[in-house]
Amino acid sequence: MTQLRIAVIVGSTREGRAGDRVAGWFVDQATRHDDLAVTVVDLSDYDFPASYPAEPTASIRAFVSEVDRADAFVVVTPEYNHSFPAPLKQAIDYAYDEWQAKPVGFVSYGCRSTGLHAVDQLRTVFTALHAMTVRDVVGIDLLAGESIPQCTDELRRDAGVLLDQLRWWGLALRDGRAARPYVA
Repeated sequence: MTQLRIAVIVGSTREGRAGDRVAGWFVDQATRHDDLAVTVVDLSDYDFPASYPAEPTASIRAFVSEVDRADAFVVVTPEYNHSFPAPLKQAIDYAYDEWQAKPVGFVSYGCRSTGLHAVDQLRTVFTALHAMTVRDVVGIDLLAGESIPQCTDELRRDAGVLLDQLRWWGLALRDGRAARPYVA
């Protein structure tokens, strides 16, 4: 069986962000599983235009290609003002068919809320794109002293549960897309 290709999308582009450290910790958890091939897709590595262009730029095409290649996704997102970052929404909107019939999991972080307001809104966005969001989330409270990458046993368990759900849905949907193309 071929490995399940998981794209870990770092959704914050702010200077001084915690997102790269959170993503690094999660990638470390995921790469302990031989049946997963993990790729980091850091939005700060893409030079997206300020406004939606008439034709896709090279950066847009490169991002959409990463989305297309993946069997499943983990979105690492902060919560800013009870929502997720604008650059993440912009990137999500550049792809459409490439998200369909693929599972999406979330690793969120914030102050006290653990980023769950952002996850709730992202679930709505991904449902509109015909993606399947998995139930469990890894939520990190930056004010609770949960330092990355020295996370708690509970966070490691949460990551394991998220990866188990993502693996199940990822394999089921990959097999389903191979047997019968998804029609939106």
